[in-house]
Amino acid sequence: MELLLDGFATALTPTNLLFAVIGVLLGTAVGVLPGIGPAMTVALLLPVTYSVSPSSALILFAGIYYGGMYGGSTTSILLNTPGESSSVVTALEGNKMAKKGRAAQALATAAVGSFIAGTIGTVLLVVLAPNIADLVVQLGAPSYFAIMLLALFAVTAVLGSSKLRGFVALFLGLSIGLIGTSTGQARLTFGEAKLADGIDIVVVAVAIFAIGEALWVAAHLRRKPLEIIPVGQPWMSRADWGRSWKPWLRGTAFGFPFGALPAGGAEVPTFLSYITERRLTKHPEEFGHGAIEGVAGPEAANNASAAGTLVPLLAIGLPTTATAAVILVAMQNYGLQPGPQFMDANPDLVWALLASLFIANTLLLVINLPLAPVWAKLLQIPRPYLYAGILFFASLGAYSVNFDAFDLGLLGLLGLLGLAMRRFGLPVLPLIIGVILGPLLELQLTQALAISQGDVSTLWGEPVAVVVYLVMALLLVGTIVAGRRAGAGTSDPENEKQEVSV
Repeated sequence: MELLLDGFATALTPTNLLFAVIGVLLGTAVGVLPGIGPAMTVALLLPVTYSVSPSSALILFAGIYYGGMYGGSTTSILLNTPGESSSVVTALEGNKMAKKGRAAQALATAAVGSFIAGTIGTVLLVVLAPNIADLVVQLGAPSYFAIMLLALFAVTAVLGSSKLRGFVALFLGLSIGLIGTSTGQARLTFGEAKLADGIDIVVVAVAIFAIGEALWVAAHLRRKPLEIIPVGQPWMSRADWGRSWKPWLRGTAFGFPFGALPAGGAEVPTFLSYITERRLTKHPEEFGHGAIEGVAGPEAANNASAAGTLVPLLAIGLPTTATAAVILVAMQNYGLQPGPQFMDANPDLVWALLASLFIANTLLLVINLPLAPVWAKLLQIPRPYLYAGILFFASLGAYSVNFDAFDLGLLGLLGLLGLAMRRFGLPVLPLIIGVILGPLLELQLTQALAISQGDVSTLWGEPVAVVVYLVMALLLVGTIVAGRRAGAGTSDPENEKQEVSV
């Protein structure tokens, strides 16, 4: 506790506090722009920070990191355009809330959820980081493969009212995830060398969500009268608070452990949080039409994962996200090498960084909560102008991923796919999850089999993997039993409970 108080004394100096404010503002701003992201911002600012102290530079980067994780939710909610891959799930319910005139409530629950999850995650980081190294390195590829398989298994819960259409969307996502040469041989590249590294998930998400939506709206502008979406009430009601606080806590419970895993990240826990809230909600009819739980849980998981990511970075010097990798480069430029002895060797620097996370998290809430009604007024822009802006920023984001015009062509093609999916009623979420989980699943399977020299039994050779497979078996049995009971208890099709299509 004394070390943490010393860290606050360092982080709250006028200079470092200014760097924290600048970092949060920059992070939020770039999080709003699709495809830019905190990693690129940190990389661009690396040369600027060489003239400042290591603590000031890391405090700036921490502010950018937290701000970027929150900023991506703003365009996800307002414009259905995820700024980061971890904000994809937020767009599902958040944008529906915005279209119903509840944009301010969606933005507010995202801000408060980010604050709560970030604070809890930072507390866990302070408690666990000094002793986490041995625990983190115990999990191998078989355990990660089992965890990814469990996440893919959970996709069946969001296939929509038509299982056939849901599986078609999932198949399309897995197929897009296969593109590239990750196994050493070209797959689905059609002889195009620029597809060797696959298609970035941000390009896919922006195309399917933003471009597909813009094309769909443009195709129907002449058939429907021009309407302006109302802003609605500016703040969360008591009912909104009551429906959000449990998802905030559950999202935190998902996000931090996945962020702390070397093969973790924010995409899987945000998706699992969404699935959990969909199953536990008392308002199932609202899912797919703007359920506030579908925003609160994933956004909490997103920010808790950001805190968890710093555990392997500080404890064993292992970056698990692009932003963490750039922060590691910044540390190395100052002659610092994170690892098991890092916190003992550099207590002043490390505890100032940890204290700055609390400060950055508080600044996020103070800055963004009052701005929620202001951001919501973006929806009052007439749709032709609004979607012209969406197309511009979507193209900018796609181009900025690799600074290659080829990505703009991919954006257009995938945007047409998004339009076709809306035309034929295919759900979007299974496709996005397939693109995210497919390559992760394949990577862990390849590593597990390579280490065991092809011995398949290695896939259930770790205790964590066995536990995960047992959980999957129990879920499968429970689903079958529940389905049979539902079939036996409803003889009239009109009385059957209909699933909400995502």
